[in-house]
Amino acid sequence: MPPTQFRTLGKSGLVVSPFALGTMTFGTARWGAGQDGSREIFNAYVEAGGNFVDTADVYSGGRSEEILGGLIAERGLRNEMVIATKAGFAAGSGVSAGGSGARHLHSALNGSLQRLRTDHVDLFWLHVWDSVTPAEELLETMAGLVRSGKIRYWGMSNSPAWYVAKVATLAAVRGMPGPIALQYFYSLANRDIEDEHMPLAAAFDMAVQPWSPLAYGLLTGKYDRGTVEAAAPRAGGLPRDAAKQDEERPHDDKRLDGANPFGDTLFTERNWKILDVLRGVADDTGNSPAQIALAWVMSRPGIAGTLMGVSRAGQVVENMAALAITLSPEHRAALNAISAPDSRMLYSLFTPGLRQHAVFGGSQVSGWRD
Repeated sequence: MPPTQFRTLGKSGLVVSPFALGTMTFGTARWGAGQDGSREIFNAYVEAGGNFVDTADVYSGGRSEEILGGLIAERGLRNEMVIATKAGFAAGSGVSAGGSGARHLHSALNGSLQRLRTDHVDLFWLHVWDSVTPAEELLETMAGLVRSGKIRYWGMSNSPAWYVAKVATLAAVRGMPGPIALQYFYSLANRDIEDEHMPLAAAFDMAVQPWSPLAYGLLTGKYDRGTVEAAAPRAGGLPRDAAKQDEERPHDDKRLDGANPFGDTLFTERNWKILDVLRGVADDTGNSPAQIALAWVMSRPGIAGTLMGVSRAGQVVENMAALAITLSPEHRAALNAISAPDSRMLYSLFTPGLRQHAVFGGSQVSGWRD
């Protein structure tokens, strides 16, 4: 599949590339890219045929949006690019600095539009549910922004499945523009959304777009276990906490070397085992572990495309090459098996084997989507 084999995002008319360029690295101190590096990354993505760029108001304290908006304006590409941004996480201090309420989302979007140098964004994500804003309010806020012309479509990220389902149901019943896509952490290192969010997306014709399909660089294979375990603990923190803005980034610095959203939680015995199998498949096929990890994500049911986060332009071309990889049944089965999440009693009831044995008296019954 070439980068220019476009598809619509969910049940919508929004036409996007299979790989979206994630720009959390733009302007982020230490493991990110500065102005020149960001320009090289953006140009490499555009020249490869990509049209979908993703940012957020909290990425490097708004600097990511500023850099991205400037780069798009430099090349006069506003009409060619699909711009997505997000709001919800605290962009500063105080009770009004974040959340899912109408007041914050309106304020956050206005700030994003200024930094992006545009009068609208093509896709506006709720970055995280605040656990208090009613579904009715969120739907009315987003529908109002669509009607105002400030956003064309909207989606949801980092929210519980029951809440997304309520929003989507209200939108369908009331004939209002609902979310067209979901964006969640999904990779060989974490398959949590398969239980609830993927069936939910299928039921409501929403796309699923993973973020961090390489688990913050863990699945590139660049971390040595001995070195990691001998190092000092890594702190959890938001991207804006990665380092001081004027701190120089060492050439061999990596995203998980220092403050990052996951801290040390990705360095587990299970994930080291996944890496061993991933490296084996990469060696068998002559591809990099990163390419195999991306090809696995793109082969999963319900995945419309994925974010691609890079810190150097050369990684754009390498990652894009994953679109041409078709995993063999044997390699796919090996990766599926080693990364399978621990079974939970409730969801085990819905597996084909137990369904046949415990529900249908030994008979094999398939659903209409099977």
